[in-house]
Amino acid sequence: MNRRTLLKTFAALSATPFSTQLFAAPATQQRFLLVFLRGAYDASNVVIPTSSSFYYESRPNIAIAKPDADPHAALVLNADWGLHPALRDTIYPLFQAGEAAFIPFAGTHDLSRSHFETQDSIEMGQDLGGSRNFQSGFLNRLAAQLNAGSAMSFTDQLPIIMRGDTKVANVGLLKAGKNSLDDRQSKIIAQMYGNTKLESQVENGFAVRGEVVQNMKAEDAARQTMNVTAGANNDGNRDAISSKGFELEAKRIGKMMRDKYALGFIDIGGWDTHVNQGAATGVLANKLEELGRGLAAYKTEMGSMWKNTTVVVISEFGRTFRENGKRGTDHGHGSAYWVLGGGVKGGKVVGEQIALTSASLFQNRDYPVLNEYRAVFGGLFARAYGLNSKQLDSIFAGVPGLDLGLL
Repeated sequence: MNRRTLLKTFAALSATPFSTQLFAAPATQQRFLLVFLRGAYDASNVVIPTSSSFYYESRPNIAIAKPDADPHAALVLNADWGLHPALRDTIYPLFQAGEAAFIPFAGTHDLSRSHFETQDSIEMGQDLGGSRNFQSGFLNRLAAQLNAGSAMSFTDQLPIIMRGDTKVANVGLLKAGKNSLDDRQSKIIAQMYGNTKLESQVENGFAVRGEVVQNMKAEDAARQTMNVTAGANNDGNRDAISSKGFELEAKRIGKMMRDKYALGFIDIGGWDTHVNQGAATGVLANKLEELGRGLAAYKTEMGSMWKNTTVVVISEFGRTFRENGKRGTDHGHGSAYWVLGGGVKGGKVVGEQIALTSASLFQNRDYPVLNEYRAVFGGLFARAYGLNSKQLDSIFAGVPGLDLGLL
């Protein structure tokens, strides 16, 4: 390999969408996957306040009808809440089986309504009023407490939520099979780092890449038939994948987490629906259908490990309770979180709740946040991993966990 080729090879190595860290088998049998919907999804049309007449007054064009025999009507969760019909065949069966629950009025107290600022705030999981460390994400701090050493971010770049003292791998599944390094070049680079401090990291990095690429080769033909692109050019996507093709990505994630990784993170973009959002059908409904199929595929791929798996779906904030003049919704505040898993005590809508009226809206426009996200996650982590108050404080300083009885 001459100097020019060597420099090109190093450039290719630095551009590969995975880190040079690989860890041993998980120290815990529990699996946790966080799914981040970037762009702020409209929780009010997913976990629907069907008992609120104010909801129907506020959304004359985009409201989801109250539950009835119409296939476009909301699916019954309880007397007050319904689920978007696009999730009828995927998430609703999990809810009926007690493997899914929903937490409305959830979120952060960050009031910037900026996609990027709020995403950063949530991923750091730190006090809004104190000094902030962008190199310390709350899933990284969780990995440190678990001594798991088996965390993976299924993203091109390592997100804030996975940054920290514990080394975490990342792999962009959309691009992992496009790396320009061949086996010969990989061996040459590995030999160059022989007998150095970086030897094991380089070897393990190539092992991650090799494993992912090998798994993807068998799927190339299927992928050719799908219109899989990066996230739509909406605000707040941060190069997250699109919901299109998420089903295939979720299968790949399931294979890797089933056998190797205890903690996982994936983000999906395109949820910023300012214009023509749709109701039971349309833009949001299509994305929800794709998301639901992906999550159902993940469950299938996890197999017997599903009983030890928890999946949480969140977004940076909710959207305005009232529809706007373009039959869409704008940046809001409170949202609704999903909790899925084989060990989840689901089939219910949990957390602090209030009747939705004009007077109960936050700043006369949004869901209030009644279930603070760090408290929600802290409660789940305590239940899933048996963490004590001191351990939880190292993840979310000064925030006691909120036990919602889901695990």
